[in-house]
Amino acid sequence: MLDVLMPVPTPLIVEVNMKAFSPCSALFVVLLIPGNAAADASVIGYIKTVSDIAYIVDDGNTSRASQGSPVHIGSLIKTDEHGSAGLTLKDNTLLSIGPNTEFSIDAYQFAPEDDKLELSASLLKGTLQYISGVIAKLKPEAVSVKTPTGVIAVRGTRFLVKLED
Repeated sequence: MLDVLMPVPTPLIVEVNMKAFSPCSALFVVLLIPGNAAADASVIGYIKTVSDIAYIVDDGNTSRASQGSPVHIGSLIKTDEHGSAGLTLKDNTLLSIGPNTEFSIDAYQFAPEDDKLELSASLLKGTLQYISGVIAKLKPEAVSVKTPTGVIAVRGTRFLVKLED
């Protein structure tokens, strides 16, 4: 039997002289913390898969979607003629969009402890496969997907919709 010993990193210990620690220093330290909590709160989900080309449009800014790209309320996800994308929202709703698709998330609230549950989305063109997450399980009437010709009210766990040109 062979035992492999791995070196254990020494913990970093930082001593702070509290007399030299002023409120301005505290603000400086807070600003250095990566991933501002307020900014993270606006993220409602992430792109999990991308095939070919997909874009995310947020506040008029277009960026190429990639695995791990954040999705926000108001995000428009677009794919080209060969593209597709898979999204997972905070409540574990799974959304898959196909080629030549434009899909937006218009409203989203996921605070079950406060009974604030909502998912409102729009499929402008293309295809969408929806698999419900916690919001639809706890409050099905809080989930809807608008299309140019009507509104899909979610009462089950999954559906597939394709808009013809």
